[in-house]
Amino acid sequence: MSVGAAFSVELRERLTPLFGADIAIERLALLAGGASKEAWALDLRTPQGTRELLVRRAGGGVIHQETLTLEHEHRLLEVAFAAGVRVPKPYGYLGEIAGRPAFVSERVSGETIGRRIVQRPDLAAARAVLPVQIAEELAKIHAIPAERVPFLGGGGAAVILRRLTDEVDLLGDAHPAIELGLAWAKRQAPEQSETVVLHGDLRVGNLAVTPTGLGHVLDWEFGHYGDPAEDVAWPLVRAWRFGIDQLRLGGIGEVEPYLEHYNALTGRHITLDSLDYWEIVGNLKWAIGALTQSRRHLSGQQRSVELAVLGRLAAEMEYELLHLLERAG
Repeated sequence: MSVGAAFSVELRERLTPLFGADIAIERLALLAGGASKEAWALDLRTPQGTRELLVRRAGGGVIHQETLTLEHEHRLLEVAFAAGVRVPKPYGYLGEIAGRPAFVSERVSGETIGRRIVQRPDLAAARAVLPVQIAEELAKIHAIPAERVPFLGGGGAAVILRRLTDEVDLLGDAHPAIELGLAWAKRQAPEQSETVVLHGDLRVGNLAVTPTGLGHVLDWEFGHYGDPAEDVAWPLVRAWRFGIDQLRLGGIGEVEPYLEHYNALTGRHITLDSLDYWEIVGNLKWAIGALTQSRRHLSGQQRSVELAVLGRLAAEMEYELLHLLERAG
C-alpha cells in the first residue's frame, strides 16, 4: 500500500538525524496484520547502501488501558536489545508522523503468522527447538533490572484483575463467563513473591521464526512489571495454539520441558499449578482485549473486518474459560 507524498516527506525529515541527510525512501508499504499498531516496511537508501527498516506507528486505539506509549515501547526495546534479548535493532523514536507517534527499527525476516508457524512442514525443525528458545528469551527478559525501565506499570494478580474488571465494566454489556472467571481468579489469586520485567505478549504470533528456530521477539507494547509466571503461562492460552490444540505450548510443544528449562535457567520454582492459574487469567485478558477491540468497529471509530472478527472470537475464549474453570474445580 503506498502513501501520500506528505507522509513520506515528514518521515524522511524524522529519519535524517538518525541516518544522515543523504537518504531517500525507495519503498514504503503498510504491512498486513496488527490489531492496534501499524507496521510499515521501509527501504531506505543511504550512502552505506539500502537499509531494510520497519516503522511502527500507533493505530486507532489500544487493546488494554496499560498499553505502553510508542516512546516507552521503543525505550523497552532498546533496553532488551542491550540485554541480549533477540529483538530487532531499534534505531530511534520518531515522534509524531502525520499525527501519530512512531519509531523505527531493523526489519527482520522470518514467519510471523501463527497458523503457518504451527503447520508449515519446512518449520518442523524450528518447532522442535522453539520451546527451549522461548524459555531462554523469557529468562533474559525477566533478568532485566527494573531500574532500567522505571516507566513500566503493572503488578501482581490483584492489580491485573482490578484493571480487567474496570475494562469489563467499560464494555457496557453482560459477559457472564468473564465475570465468573474474574470472581474465581480473585479468590484464587496467589501471593506476589517476586516482581520482574515482563514482555507481556511473548507467544506464537509475536515471534519471527526461521527454518532453524527463533529469529526475533516482536511487539513489546504490553511490557510491564509482574509475576514471572504470568509471562511463562501466556503462550499456553488456547488462542495461541492456532488449531494444534493437543500441544498446549503454543501448538508447538509440551509444557513440562519448557517449564523445566525456564526454571533451570532462572533458579525459580514455578509450578504447573501456577501456570494453570495464569492460563485462566490469560484467557480473561485476551477475551476482554478482543471485545475492547471490537468496540472500535461497532462504534464506528475504526471500521475493520479484523476488529469485528476479534469480537466474535471472544466467545471462543469464554468457552475455554468455562472449560478451564471446570477443570480447576
